[in-house]
Amino acid sequence: MTENSPVSDDMRMLATQVITLLRSAGQTVAAAESLTGGLVMAGLTTVPGASYAVRGGVVSYATDLKAALLGVPRAMLDEHGAVYPGVAAAMADGVRQRLIATFGVATTGVAGPDPQDGQPVGTVHIAVSAEEDTVVRTLALDGDRDRIRRLTVERSLALLLGRIREDIR
Repeated sequence: MTENSPVSDDMRMLATQVITLLRSAGQTVAAAESLTGGLVMAGLTTVPGASYAVRGGVVSYATDLKAALLGVPRAMLDEHGAVYPGVAAAMADGVRQRLIATFGVATTGVAGPDPQDGQPVGTVHIAVSAEEDTVVRTLALDGDRDRIRRLTVERSLALLLGRIREDIR
């Protein structure tokens, strides 16, 4: 990380690869973030030329905003809480559709210091949505709040990168 930047060198490297591939394929991305609070978008927009590929993002930190802004089913949130794989999938799909992007990427989980929705600190769900499918990964991360958030962004960008590579083959 450079001084005063929340974006790690790994985030910057992954984001550069994502933006390069999206630009070359004429594709776009949008992000829906909870525990990362905008860090996915911060990582993506550090790349020169990101405006050609980044549509925008929604930070839906509050559970009710996941339903109101991203279309996450209220019944799912009521039954499982916000820290649930299906919520990550619905967030990714919702942001992709609402912001009219080729791909949607989403993060939801518990960065700490306290458990949430009955889930321990470090429980994270990330998702990438394309028109054809949505891929979800569940992570069990360790470390302090900053480390969990940074690793979540890095893993999200890596998942997005892999999904973009599949699409352009």
